[in-house]
Amino acid sequence: MRGLRLRLWQAGVLLGFLFLWEWASRTGRIDPFFFSKPSDIAQRVWRWFSSGEVYPHLYVTTVEMLLAFAFGTLFGVVLGVWLALAPGVAAVLDPYIKALNAIPRVVLAPIFTLWFGLGILSKVALGVTLVFFVAFFNTYQGVKEVSPIVLHNARLLGARKVHLLRHVYLPSAASWIFSSLRTSIGFAVIGAVVGEYLGSAAGLGYLIAQAEGVFDTTGVFAGMVVLMGFVLVLDALVGQVERRLLVWRPKAEGGEA
Repeated sequence: MRGLRLRLWQAGVLLGFLFLWEWASRTGRIDPFFFSKPSDIAQRVWRWFSSGEVYPHLYVTTVEMLLAFAFGTLFGVVLGVWLALAPGVAAVLDPYIKALNAIPRVVLAPIFTLWFGLGILSKVALGVTLVFFVAFFNTYQGVKEVSPIVLHNARLLGARKVHLLRHVYLPSAASWIFSSLRTSIGFAVIGAVVGEYLGSAAGLGYLIAQAEGVFDTTGVFAGMVVLMGFVLVLDALVGQVERRLLVWRPKAEGGEA
């Protein structure tokens, strides 16, 4: 019942916001040319899906996002585990990692376009740079947070490095890694869409850029709605995987039933 009430409140806030927006647009409180109307946006989204116009663009963005998400997470987790277990190497690479992380990723998009062209590779490369550091820092911190007592007891029982990695380090860092995954999904989508926005022939970012080029605010907002729904679905899927793989983790007190 607590979860149901929460969902009702969330739906109520959304419906109230949309009602006020629609009312303000229809009564002239805000200019619909600049802000459009929720009803027009809903009609545009429905037309895109009913006609099938959006599916090729959604497919391209999905492929780019999944590749960026997979490779960025893989590289981040592997490097995070390695440097956490090799403090000497981590000390040497620390200033370089911080310097690379300080670079605004958006400025890399034109460079990747120049290197890899207008195809999928440039969008994947941008997405990887966004996802990598989220996965890396969470994995690194998760491995560093392993209890020394647990490590000592495992070594007393004869555990080798491979056993420690499999049964101690990775389970300890699992919560941190999955926490980074839910954040990384949004960053992977951002990388794909920003790359498409700056130069592409397909994708949700391309749709938004085309609509913006002709001052079609309804198309811009419709693209944003599709993106938000896309990310929410992906986040829900990752949440289901997280709950299945981390069944051993105790539930927080006062959590949702």
